[in-house]
Amino acid sequence: MSVEAATTSAPALEVRDVHVRLGGAEILHGANLRVERGELVALVGPNGAGKSTLARTAAGIVRPWRGDVRCMGQDVRRLRGRRLARLRAFVPQRPAVPDGMTVLEAVRIGRSSHLMPLGRFTRSDREAIAAAMERAGVTQFAQRQLNTLSGGELQRVQIAIALAQAAPLLLADEPTSALDLGATVDVARLLRGLANDGLAVLLVAHDLALAAAIADRVVVMSDGR
Repeated sequence: MSVEAATTSAPALEVRDVHVRLGGAEILHGANLRVERGELVALVGPNGAGKSTLARTAAGIVRPWRGDVRCMGQDVRRLRGRRLARLRAFVPQRPAVPDGMTVLEAVRIGRSSHLMPLGRFTRSDREAIAAAMERAGVTQFAQRQLNTLSGGELQRVQIAIALAQAAPLLLADEPTSALDLGATVDVARLLRGLANDGLAVLLVAHDLALAAAIADRVVVMSDGR
């Protein structure tokens, strides 16, 4: 099934009876989750509940030993590289911040899954990069180096990188965990707005009040379930 065909009718994300083992320990015990297009689902629970493991499994970063993970109807375990990047974008909890890299350079990397065989950005790519930066509110930081940004600014850049992928599903792993109140509100409003615009968003959060305020549904995890 092609990416185009898969995006026509299936849920953005469907996780069914997923079991994950890490370091010899079973972290997820039959987890289930569904995210529709245009929906923001918040995944909450105490530390160690398995939230981040579930998000990383849904993103195809961690492989389950049992169960099914589908993004736009496609089996995530069978997808790699560019095909996976075009279906889902993942915003990590603690993003890497390379020395000397500017915001524009970082967002361009997010667009790399769309590069043509010769590796040159087309006009469409450049427009998508500019639109992603504008939507995330980081255009004014284009020539700033990543290591000069505040926590809230850096998280918005990470979202811009994800938006440049033009994937229909965005997974954000506790993007507000290290932010102050003002930055948390900014990022939360941005994610809510993206869902309103039709993007499917899975937000891993530790703040139940925040999750309840912006999410369409809240899914609670405990002990890997």
